[in-house]
Amino acid sequence: MRQAIKQAQKALALGEVPIGCVIVYEDKIIARGYNRRNTDKNTLAHAEITAINKASKKIGDWRLEGCTLYVTLEPCQMCAGAIVQARIDEVVMGSMNPKAGCGGSILNLLEMPEFNHQVKVTRGVLEKECSGILTEFFKELRVRNRIEKKQRRMKDNLMGDGA
Repeated sequence: MRQAIKQAQKALALGEVPIGCVIVYEDKIIARGYNRRNTDKNTLAHAEITAINKASKKIGDWRLEGCTLYVTLEPCQMCAGAIVQARIDEVVMGSMNPKAGCGGSILNLLEMPEFNHQVKVTRGVLEKECSGILTEFFKELRVRNRIEKKQRRMKDNLMGDGA
């Protein structure tokens, strides 16, 4: 999980929501990913999807049986679906995502008996560290957004006075 947190810090450095992921096969990290949606202007640029793509290339198969995925935040519906489709054996999550999580919070796509594959799930690993980086990011984002909003209002007021 510490390696996934390092990936989340890469996302943070880009101004992205700090989510990181690593995939382990036979006790070795075979793929890493971090959130790059805004940077790449791509809805699919989630940490898990990036790592799954890299792991598939490394293994040479779309099936990632025998792999464990470590992620700092509970996967969304897209990523949870991709994890099931990739046949990943296990997911280890840092913090839960009560607003969009599909590994147990809102839905649990990972362990649905109706699917042809279920994933073993471990929750809350290094939860404080994983949630802390996200909490701090969103706190700073709210401050930044308030400042920008205030600056826009001031600019609009100045432009309105001079017209």
